Amino acid sequence: MGEQTLQTMTWLIPVGPLLTFFLIVLFTKHNRTLSWLLAWAATISSLVLAWTVALNVFAEGYHHLEEHPNVVKSAIDWLPVGDFAQGTWLQMGVAVNPLTAVMLLMVSFAIVMIFVYSVGYHNYGQPRGSHIGEPNHGQEDPLIARFFALMSLFAGAMLLLVVSDNLLMLFIGWEIMGFCSYSLIGFWYAREYHLEPGAIPHIPPRKAAVKAFMTTRIADVVMLLGIVYFYRVFGTLNFADALSAHGLETAVHLVSAGIPGLGLMALLLFTGTVGKSAQWPLHVWLPDAMEGPTPVSATIHAAAMVSAGVFMIIRIFPLIAVGMGPQGSPTVGWVIAGIGSFTALMAATIAVAQYDVKGVLAYSTISQLGFMVAAVGMGAYVAAAFHLITHGFFKALLFLASGSVIHGMEHGAMEVHDHHTDPQDMRYMGGLRHKMPRTFWTFLIGGMALSGLPFITAGFWSKDEIFADAWYQFSHDGSALGLFVFIMLGLAAFLTAFYTMRQISMTFFGQPRTPLAEHAHESSNFMTIPLMGLSIFAVAAGWFGIPDTFLGLDLGKINLFHHYVGSAIYKVMEELHEAHLVHHAIETLPWSWVPLIASLVVALGGLAVGWTLYARKPLQKDQKDPLIGILGPGLHTFLNNKWYWDELYQKVFIAPTVYFSEKIVYEVMDKGIIDGFLHLVAHVFYTIGRYMKRTEELVFGDGVDWVKDQFLAMVKEFRQLQTGKIQEYVVVSMLIASALIAVVLAINYGWITSLF
Repeated sequence: MGEQTLQTMTWLIPVGPLLTFFLIVLFTKHNRTLSWLLAWAATISSLVLAWTVALNVFAEGYHHLEEHPNVVKSAIDWLPVGDFAQGTWLQMGVAVNPLTAVMLLMVSFAIVMIFVYSVGYHNYGQPRGSHIGEPNHGQEDPLIARFFALMSLFAGAMLLLVVSDNLLMLFIGWEIMGFCSYSLIGFWYAREYHLEPGAIPHIPPRKAAVKAFMTTRIADVVMLLGIVYFYRVFGTLNFADALSAHGLETAVHLVSAGIPGLGLMALLLFTGTVGKSAQWPLHVWLPDAMEGPTPVSATIHAAAMVSAGVFMIIRIFPLIAVGMGPQGSPTVGWVIAGIGSFTALMAATIAVAQYDVKGVLAYSTISQLGFMVAAVGMGAYVAAAFHLITHGFFKALLFLASGSVIHGMEHGAMEVHDHHTDPQDMRYMGGLRHKMPRTFWTFLIGGMALSGLPFITAGFWSKDEIFADAWYQFSHDGSALGLFVFIMLGLAAFLTAFYTMRQISMTFFGQPRTPLAEHAHESSNFMTIPLMGLSIFAVAAGWFGIPDTFLGLDLGKINLFHHYVGSAIYKVMEELHEAHLVHHAIETLPWSWVPLIASLVVALGGLAVGWTLYARKPLQKDQKDPLIGILGPGLHTFLNNKWYWDELYQKVFIAPTVYFSEKIVYEVMDKGIIDGFLHLVAHVFYTIGRYMKRTEELVFGDGVDWVKDQFLAMVKEFRQLQTGKIQEYVVVSMLIASALIAVVLAINYGWITSLF
């Protein structure tokens, strides 16, 4: 396919969903059917365009891609910068290399499946519900058009982020997704909870939306500083120009702090990932994001949002590699890998004690993202990208399947008129394997992929790749970081397999423990067909990453993921390695049995323990969780309450901030100082005005009135002379004339002088 055609198609990939948002908001918001049909058409068109472009990229062959990784690149002048006469412009453009190509494959397919699923989830075709801003169980959501408008904007923003060739355009898509997540998490803005004792804690969706928005904004501000620093050093925001070997070598000499300065830049940008991908300590927003509709959860956890955070640090991997390279600081790698490893294990320990069917998956997402972040921190570029792609497929599957479970439980609640039992609580499920067979089998496939069921599922191959990289760094380079990551992620993987089997057993095995489960039924085809589609990739996506030397055999170049995605930065990393700026180029690892054995032990061991505790003897009605007896009430409560991170943040950050804002800022600064000063100024000017008013009254008011009164009195006297009788006027005139004559004669003859 021609270069110009591919460029045009790449520009058009995000346009359909973005345009659909405006079409629905401006024209079709009152036509629910037309709204979701437009959304379907837009996302399917993006899928066709994305897959066409991606497959054309892969058709180049990885040897050619190593020399020219950006198969598609196109940019336009956007803003003039610097001296306008020199014609320097900040450009905005698109680029597709092997990494972005595989992201386009995953994101576009997952989005289409989620959009198809959403029509059934919102009960399209059922009687229209009357509850605005609340779930309408069994009835069509009256805000379905609004939902698809926001979801289209969400999808378009993620696709824009993926194809961006620069950090600024990526950040625009990044922030649009932040707005969309806020709007969609709080989609049921009128929903309130009246929780029974012992129920799963929930916060209202509107509060969950604010929590997500504010938490991620903290990280985004720091990330924006990193973008400014990036532009200051490289003079461009374009990935290909800045992160080339020449660009990085030049930056090393330009940065005042040298390579550690680049490490600081990498950490500033990485902070954006900590917020967006819910890594400790900014992980607390993601579990509460489950208050939004399930398709929103699937989009946030798999197709967009959190995937964007990891994708960004993989996109800037050469910068991170230089920052923690031989001449850089090992602190950079320890910070990134340490946060990822700790998050992976911490979130896994929380997931084992949760009862919310979506809550388990939420903490699972946090944990699996930790795997990817840890891989980036120890330099495992391909392993991080591989797990990002496989996780996107099976986590989208698991969230949509959990939504199907909740949907079936809500139907049971309507059948028995029970509106108090939480349909998301796994303690009230059981026996759904026979009630919802398609949901069960697809959930099982997704769960096994998450657990890393050996040799079959995609999750096994991608996790094994991370273990292999960690073990290689320890065994070959003597890296303590590699051993640390290997142990931490091994424990997290064991717990992952355990809580996944626990979740499957409590949800699907045994007998129904409540009337809700007894009357549950399978979801519609709108919801189950996407589950089947995602199930295929939850298994088959891993086959493209089977190691070339699996089991010590020389299988040739069968690890297509490694060779194709690695080719995106193969040349750059090779040149940086020759310049002694990075520890390793992109290379095929030698075979080792240790990572494979570790993968088998943690996956099969976790599944076996979960099976023993929960599946061999499924829970009965009102039976206590056997994990409580094993962990003890204290530890179980600690894990069930999520390590009390929310309570800790409430006391350490939120309460002091609220106190400072209410008591110091409002009471002292606002009311005391600012209002006091303003009131003083007002009082002074009021007093001056009052005296000026009195002066005006005395001088201009009373004075003028007195003069007026005197004239009126004089006029009143003179009015007496105005009788209107001519005879009197004649007599008076004669008298005046006679008096004047007498005065003249007296003066003339000196009579007046003689008198004196």
